[in-house]
Order: sequence, then C-alpha cells, then structure tokens
Amino acid sequence: MSDELPTEEYEVVVVGGGPAGQTAALYSTRLGHRTALVDRGGGRGAMQEVHNLIGVREETSGNEFLGVGKEQLEEYGCALHRDVIASCSRTDDERFELCGNDATYRTEHVVLATGFNDVRPEPPLPRTGRGLHYCLHCDAHMFVDESVYVMGYSESAAHVAAIMLNFTDEVDLLTRGDDPAWSDETATMLDDHPIDVIHADVTGVQNGEDGWLKAMEFEDGTVREYRGGFAMYGAEYNNGLARELGCEINDDGTVAVDDHGGTAVDGVYAVGDLTPGHNQVPIALADGAKAGISIHFELRDFPRDPEAIDEAGPVRSEEVPGIPDELLEQAVDFHTYDD
Repeated sequence: MSDELPTEEYEVVVVGGGPAGQTAALYSTRLGHRTALVDRGGGRGAMQEVHNLIGVREETSGNEFLGVGKEQLEEYGCALHRDVIASCSRTDDERFELCGNDATYRTEHVVLATGFNDVRPEPPLPRTGRGLHYCLHCDAHMFVDESVYVMGYSESAAHVAAIMLNFTDEVDLLTRGDDPAWSDETATMLDDHPIDVIHADVTGVQNGEDGWLKAMEFEDGTVREYRGGFAMYGAEYNNGLARELGCEINDDGTVAVDDHGGTAVDGVYAVGDLTPGHNQVPIALADGAKAGISIHFELRDFPRDPEAIDEAGPVRSEEVPGIPDELLEQAVDFHTYDD
C-alpha cells in the first residue's frame, strides 16, 4: 500500500478561506475556471461579529459569514479542501505544486490569502471578544462614550489612544510595565491630550454578569473600569509560502502586489490582510474580486489570439463555450432565472 498523497489538478488554487480568499475563488469559479479553495480553518475572519459590511447585520458571526460563503462556493462548483499547505514550488512545466498534509495540488495560478496573526499580549488579558479587540476601524464605534484602554508601548499604540478620543473622553494607555518605544514628539502629543498613561502591569480582570469586561486590577493596587479596548503589539504575516515562491516581501512583512493583487511572480497573486492597506472585510472582498477577474483575463480561451488562429484556424462552433463541462452543468442547474 502506497503512502503517496493524491494529486489534485486545477487551474486556480486559493490558499486561505477568509473573505479575500473566498471571493477570489468565487470569481474564478463563476468565470469558468477549475478552482480549489484550500483552507486550514480559523483566522481573523472567524470573528465574533462582522462589522462595517453593508447587508450583513451586526449579530452575524464571522464563522456564520464564512460558512455561507463556502456553501455558495460549493454550489458554483469550487472544490473545498480542509488542508494545510506545508510547501510549494514551481514545476518544470511552469505550473505550481502545493504540498499539503492530505494532497498535492497542481495549478496554473495561485492566490495567497493567508493573512496575518495579531500579536497578543502576554498574558492575553482580558479575553478576546469580551473586552480585548484588535481592529480600531471595526470596533471603535462600539465604545462611543465608554471607558477604553489601549494596550501597548509602541508609536502605533500611542496614536491609537489619541484616535480613540474621537469617540470617548475616557482613554487610558497601558504599557504593562514595558518601556515606551515612542518618540519624544509622540510623548509630547500624549502630554497634550487627556490620556492617562498607566505603567503598572495588569494583575487581574473583573467581568460583568454578561461576560464583558468590567474593570482591570493593577499591580499598584488600583482598579480601573473599562468597557473594552485594543491591543497594539503588531502583526505576524503568514508570508512563508510567498517567500518560498519568490514573491517580493515589504519591510513590514506584507507581500508587494499591483493594483489587482499580482505579485512579482507570474501566476501568483496575494490578497486581503497579507497585502498592504487597511485590514477590513469590504477591502478584502474587493481584493479577491480584482484578483479573480485578473486571473480570468489570463486564463480565458476567447477571444483567441491572432497567433493561435494563424496556427489552428478560426474558432469552430464545437469548441465553444470555453467553460469546462462540469462547471457548465453546475451553472445551468444553478440558474436563478428559471422557475
């Protein structure tokens, strides 16, 4: 009995099942290309609540949002694989080979949607989703006229604390005993704004009956009430596959891309939180859509190039449509205009 993993053949393989990856897979599949989404699960998209997305209500969880997306992908004919890609390479025939734990995936185009991980405070107090947040633009609205903390000691932590003054007049900056790494100019900025900088470390958390943060206890014996706040310790980008494929990596760890997600390597795209810009679901959706459309322009059969027509002659009626048979059948079954 052989232990060799099966090989799956596709035109497009998307690695990462967050909003950007799912959207890239959606466009690629609907535009007629054999597409697979390889997802290990989890990630920043599996948030407790989805914010700032028109048409999606606040009570919708990230898992519910992404679960509906996967159902849609299956209905259109996208292959879904729960797998972890451990390595990748370019083959002799200018395709890509992605080696997972359960299968090997060979493809003409790769979309990397592997995102990043927020660096969490140690220990991670309070509990994520019940008082500990990471996205200012997603969650600042939740804390209008509430007492808020910003946890960190960097330039970004100091500036996020100042930004929160646009939403509330009660903002503390918690360094948790770390030496501030912000500049003298930023220190002056903090002095000129009503922000309390607390250097004592957090020793305990008090939660209300609803599970939300109520107050934090500090090593100097003080107790300060908060509704919630933000941890600002940076990000760790999941760019290992991009590096392995030879993509250009920016100084901050993001992958350098053009306006449609194309990287420095032909056939490789990167979308969503893995790339520079605001880490927001609507932006991730747009990234995925642009990448999917760009890949379609590269893969579509028609109109055929003049050089190919010179070699093979005009396109014959039996050669169209260009969509693969299995996707054609799935599309016909899916038609929403049929009663």
